[in-house]
Amino acid sequence: MALYESGEMYLETILVLQKRGIENVRAKDIVKEMNYSKPSVSIALSNLKKEGYVTVDANGFIEFTETGSKVAKKTYEKHTVLTKMLVELGVSEKTASEDACRIEHVISDETFKVIKKHFK
Repeated sequence: MALYESGEMYLETILVLQKRGIENVRAKDIVKEMNYSKPSVSIALSNLKKEGYVTVDANGFIEFTETGSKVAKKTYEKHTVLTKMLVELGVSEKTASEDACRIEHVISDETFKVIKKHFK
């Protein structure tokens, strides 16, 4: 099943939280980071679990499955490379990050590969 854009955003957010040092990410961390309601995050996590991207243990700690980890890392990489590219082109950091967030979900692998090669 193809992952929807919001699913990619949730996975990327979990990865970002982990990179910030939150080893055991929980739904409440995602609520705070994304400024979404608890019910919205709960539904999204339920869908991600059902589709095999994450697991949630008895303590509420969220872990990636192998597939979930790959998607999160790929989405995060697109975000960081696209942000860097846009900043180098003269876009402000804030706008570059916001635009990269939208572009990362629709850009083809072929185009991203070329951009990555050029800007890394």
